[in-house]
Amino acid sequence: MTRRIGIIGAGLGGLSAAIHLRLAGHEVTIHEANPEVGGRASRIVDQGFQFDTGPSLLNYPWVFEELFQAAGRRFGDYVDLIPVDPSVEFRWPDGEYFRLSSDMRALLAESERVDPGSRPGMTAFFADAAAKYRLSFDKLVTRNEDNPLRWIAALKPSEMWRTGIWRSLDQELRRFFPSRRIREAFGSYGMYLGGSPYELPGVFSILPYGELAYGLWLPKGGIYGLVQGIERLALELGVVIRTSSKVRCIAHTGGRVTGIELASGKILPYQVVVSNVDVPTTDRDLARQPFKAPKMTPGVLTFYWGVRGKVENIGHHTIFLPQDYKAAFDDLCTAKRIPEGLPFYVAVPSESDPNLAPAGDSAVFVLVPTPLISDLPGMDWSRTVQELRAKVLDRIGLDPSRIVVEHAWTPVEWRDRFGLFDGSAFGAAHTLPQIGPLRARNYSRKIAGLYYVGAGTTPGTGMPMVVLGGKMTAERIAARER
Repeated sequence: MTRRIGIIGAGLGGLSAAIHLRLAGHEVTIHEANPEVGGRASRIVDQGFQFDTGPSLLNYPWVFEELFQAAGRRFGDYVDLIPVDPSVEFRWPDGEYFRLSSDMRALLAESERVDPGSRPGMTAFFADAAAKYRLSFDKLVTRNEDNPLRWIAALKPSEMWRTGIWRSLDQELRRFFPSRRIREAFGSYGMYLGGSPYELPGVFSILPYGELAYGLWLPKGGIYGLVQGIERLALELGVVIRTSSKVRCIAHTGGRVTGIELASGKILPYQVVVSNVDVPTTDRDLARQPFKAPKMTPGVLTFYWGVRGKVENIGHHTIFLPQDYKAAFDDLCTAKRIPEGLPFYVAVPSESDPNLAPAGDSAVFVLVPTPLISDLPGMDWSRTVQELRAKVLDRIGLDPSRIVVEHAWTPVEWRDRFGLFDGSAFGAAHTLPQIGPLRARNYSRKIAGLYYVGAGTTPGTGMPMVVLGGKMTAERIAARER
């Protein structure tokens, strides 16, 4: 049965859901509060510099290929991908570094340089993580299942044990790497999952593996080039996209969605509403329902710098780790304060696509993790921005006089621009009680016809996950709206 469906938010999850729902024959309209689509993956254009506001690299390209294949299109006809290799470099204050590459020979040579004798461990890690990756995506990640026992029962006992879900990520990495450098590099992915490698499940060793096995890429035109390609596909299929169309609330009567009310006061009837806004923000601010806040990923402070000339000795993607790695996680995740030993990453996408900056210049993106807004009461963000800016500039050795364009977004800006709950940058955390069917469901249990998509619901955070989540939400609607 054809339904009239309204989607709130044109992030990648909302766009993906819209495409799959349109392919199922529904009438689909997206309402985006901002002037352009993209959500977290938006852009800033200023004086010839273009900055991606959020993600800075594309991983798991197969996810995006499948999205276009579902519509009978070729991903490559819409988006050009530039390989980024070496992909990521990790740096420590003592001058040590670890450079990742999808070229296995180069990666093994690099691991030997960092930790002599680590070649067998790296080879074993790859084999183990490859098996975890296949199990995760073939049997767990993309299934709509509300019952935890049925969800995990898709695995044989031997497969369940192999996932490493019962060990922490750090314990899992210790099985292969005696070197703290390699463990810290691979374990640092945990920061963006909302926990430390000392508490997150070991199955997340698939994250560094997935980036190495499938490569890291920059779409031509930056990540926003990907957004534009997906937007173009949605429009070709007949999805209606209304930008600068802020939704005030979700209308519902007798426990059933009836439509949405725009900020202008206009009421639009919809039989189904899908929210690409964070789940707790949707429940509290749009549906105006009681809600329970999940554990969230950290906030972020992001800088966007247009720099005259090239930024010396920094490639496309560099992660700066502190000397006392565990203390930084303790500060951020337990003490709820900005770490004294500051971890951050720097992306210079103009190194891969020079068109993102004026000729000879550099577009620089910096991300510094912070606690959530509620964990920092009374925070003077204007002062904190300047303090953290000085720390970053000092560590990367960049003369601030070379910065000719500058934007800075605190967790408060991220909350206000995109409805990110408590300023959380990556949505709900991926701790053991918040994965699979234990995560917020992609439908409301209180209001029939209300569904969710994006980083706060299943399967999780990150561009590939929210795109897969769009398909899962569409499948959930097909199963429930009959």
